[in-house]
This record gives sequence, C-alpha cells and structure tokens, in this order.
Amino acid sequence: MASTVEKTSQPTGSTPPSSTTEQGVLEAGHLTAIPAHNRLQHLANRLDALAGVESRGIERVPPELRDRKMGLTDYLGIGIMWFSINCTANQMTLGVLGPVSYGLGFVDAVLLCMFGTIFGAACSGYIASFGPISGNRTLVIARYSMGWWPSRICVILNWVIEMGYGLVDCLVAGLILSAVNGRGMSVIVGIVISAVITWVVATFGIKWFHTFERWIAIPTVLVLFIFIGCASPHFDASSKSVGSGATLAGNRVSYFFLTASGPLGWVPAAADFFVYYPEGTSRKWVCFMTTAGMTLGKLLIEFLGIGLGTGLSTNPDWSEAFSSSGVGALVVAGYAPLQDFGKFCAVVLALAVAANNIPGTYAAALNFQQLCTPFSKIPRPVWTTVAAIIYMVCAIAGRAHLLSIFLNFLGLIGYWVIIWIAIVLEDEFIFRRRVGFVWEDWNDKSKLPVGIAALISFLIGWAGAIVCMGQTYYYGPIARLVGEYGADLGLPVAFAWTALSYYPLRLLEIKLLGR
Repeated sequence: MASTVEKTSQPTGSTPPSSTTEQGVLEAGHLTAIPAHNRLQHLANRLDALAGVESRGIERVPPELRDRKMGLTDYLGIGIMWFSINCTANQMTLGVLGPVSYGLGFVDAVLLCMFGTIFGAACSGYIASFGPISGNRTLVIARYSMGWWPSRICVILNWVIEMGYGLVDCLVAGLILSAVNGRGMSVIVGIVISAVITWVVATFGIKWFHTFERWIAIPTVLVLFIFIGCASPHFDASSKSVGSGATLAGNRVSYFFLTASGPLGWVPAAADFFVYYPEGTSRKWVCFMTTAGMTLGKLLIEFLGIGLGTGLSTNPDWSEAFSSSGVGALVVAGYAPLQDFGKFCAVVLALAVAANNIPGTYAAALNFQQLCTPFSKIPRPVWTTVAAIIYMVCAIAGRAHLLSIFLNFLGLIGYWVIIWIAIVLEDEFIFRRRVGFVWEDWNDKSKLPVGIAALISFLIGWAGAIVCMGQTYYYGPIARLVGEYGADLGLPVAFAWTALSYYPLRLLEIKLLGR
C-alpha cells in the first residue's frame, strides 16, 4: 500500500482513562467492558465478567487495551473469518440470478461473477484495514469523512442493508429446512431457528463470533464438496448467453455490478470486527486477507449457484423445485440422489447460513447506537435482540418472494456504498495525506468535519445512480439506452460524479469553515 497510507496508520497518541471506573477496567483487563453510566450498562458489564458477553459498543478501544503482537495465525484468521461469513447457502441466489435473470451462459456468468466479486471485496478490504489503526467502528470512522450529522445517513442505510440480509439469510435457511422436511415443517419454523442461532452468537459478541466463524467453515466446505459431486453432472457448462450486441453487453455489465454489490455490502461493517486488533497491525495484510477470504468464500458458493441456474433448462426436477419453492428447494433437489444423507447435508447448509447473518446482526446493533446519543447509552446486547426480532418478522412476512426481494435489495446496496468509498479515498489520500487522523476525536463533533461538502457530493452521486440505475422496478433514462433491456450503470457513474464533485466542494468547505 502507498506510503501515504502508512503515514495515517502511525499512532497519534493515546487518550488517558476518562474516569477511575475506566482505569479499573483497564487494570482488570476486561477488554470489552466500558464505564457503566446507567443500570443497563452496569448489567452488561456484569454479564461480560460472568459469561463473556461483550458489553462494549461504539466506544473506541484505546491502543493500550489491545497492545499485543500480531502473528501469522492472526492474519490467517482474518481470511478464514471472511471465508466462513461468505461461504453460505444464501449466496447461491446471486449465482442463480446470472443464468435465470440475465440469460448468461456458464462461462460468461462465472467470469463476470469472479471479477465483480474481487472488485467489491477489495473495497471491503480497504475499509477493514481502518479497524486496527483506529480502534473505531466502521461508521464511527465515517464521521471523519462525512461529518458528524451526515454520517447518520450512512448509519441508516447500513442498518437497512443488515436488516435486508438478515431477512434473506433467515428466509433461505427456512426454505431449505422446510424443503428437507417435505414441506411438513413450516418455513416460519425454519426462519425462527436460524434467527435464534444468530441472535445467541451475536449477543455474546466478538469472542463467540470469531470462534463460531473459525469452525463453521469446516462442515460447510465438506457438505459443499459433496454437493459438487452430486449436482455438478447436471450443470450445463456449455450453455451460451442469450442475446447479442448492446443487449448482451448490457446484461453482462448489470450482472458484473450486481455481483460486486454483494461484497460491497460488507464495506459499512468491515472494520467493526477488528477494533480489538493491535494498532500496529499491517493494513496491507488486513486488506489482502479480507479480499482473499471474502472472494474465495463467495466464489465457491456462487459458482455452484451459476451451475444450478444453467441446469434448470435440462433438469425438470430442478426446474419444478425452483419454480415451486425457490433456491431452498433447488439445493435440496441437488442433494436428492443421496436421499436421507443428502437431506442431512442440506440441513447443515441451512444452519450454517447463520455464519453470514451473525456479523450483520452484530453490526446492526452498533448502528442503533450510532443513530443518536440516547440510543448509544443502551448496551449492544439489547440492540442485537431488537435487530433479530425485526428481520425475523420481515422474513416471515416476505417468505413467498425471496428472488425478487434479493434482486431488488442487493442492487441498491452498491450505490450508496460506492459513493462513500469515493469520499473516503479522496479524504485519506488527498486531504489527510499530511495531517492524518486523530482517532481520539471520534466523539467530538467540534473537531470533525461539518460534512457539507460530503453531503452535497453524496447527493450528486445519488443523482448519477438514479439516472443510470437498472432495476426491475425502475430504469433510469440513461440506463434504458443500452440494448433492448437496458443496463445497470449506476455504480460507476455514482462513483465518478461523487469523486468529481467532492474535491472542489471540500476545498471550499475547508477555506470557509476551517475544518
């Protein structure tokens, strides 16, 4: 990574304990405990001490609390964690969309999925690298580029992302469990089972979360290799893309950016999971291991989804299962030759979907705390409970419309995230190239940017996304010009419009307001 990045990662000093209570916490070595300003936080700290329930929320983790040496196993653990998070059955839906919704052949879909995923994962890797050097959660870091109040827009949008993924994850798990049971078990029961597993791990917090992700990959990969041997003979690797000329180009572009939107969805939470890592952790390696782990995890499962999508036209059993109950039944149909053992493998995949949902629920709880000061005083475990209830209820209500929910929801994720990425890149490499970041100012709005420049450029970027976006419910006037069906050009246009507008606006903001 460039030397300018290394400059920002140098320690900027440490903040002394703010009270005797915090001093006691530091001396006792309770990494996740914080000063108790109310009874709820006092109870959370007690649970932390007794059962290891993480009580710390959005409060910065000071360097002295995480002063240790990073080893090779720590960096490998980052890659394994991201692999586990993304190698889950719900990702198959994204693969299936290539052949089913965009009419792409096997080779086209695989190549576009691979490069789109690498692009999105690299963006998440870049943001993840801020966690150790700052000790701050991802959207607390957003305050340094977006400003105190405009950063709340990012918080709200990310909360919607996490709730949407929670809905989809629980729904996929519920559909698989119901299909395994021959639909004798309601999808609702499956949704509740998945939500409860997620809630338990996310509520206990970072230690349980990292441990769960470290081990869940083993049974997941084993049953996926079984799935490959069982279902791959029915994949149509010779299938060709439908259409030609501008129409085919439009479908390819749309699918590329759709697959990029998946890993881009982790950008607003990527640093949340590394705030307890030492301040001297290598940014290069955090970025690389995040990108590699996320890419490998997603591609393993999404390539299988593409294969399933190509096999629908030649395998009537798959086609019937997919048309009746969606991706969940399609997974069970892929295991059908193994009979009862195949059903067991499908159950393992269904329960492992929680690996994707746990970090989202964890991040959603932090988003609640970031919305306003009164919410920040309510401990994180309370908010994980609220988040789990919300997406569980939404999943039950939307259980008949998974594919349309996923397609429409996922496309919207990338637009605002790529806008924020453009702002952060310019902020770090241009405006903070010499001055760096003072991470101790995370909660002092008088020392953070006002955010007028970021807000205006954010809205300009959204305007670009709107005129160039291509979704099933809306095609922008520019997007409609590409081929017969149009193309989703929202991501590159949103990025470009934001980048071009932020630089002069930020210069003007600094000149007029001084910060």
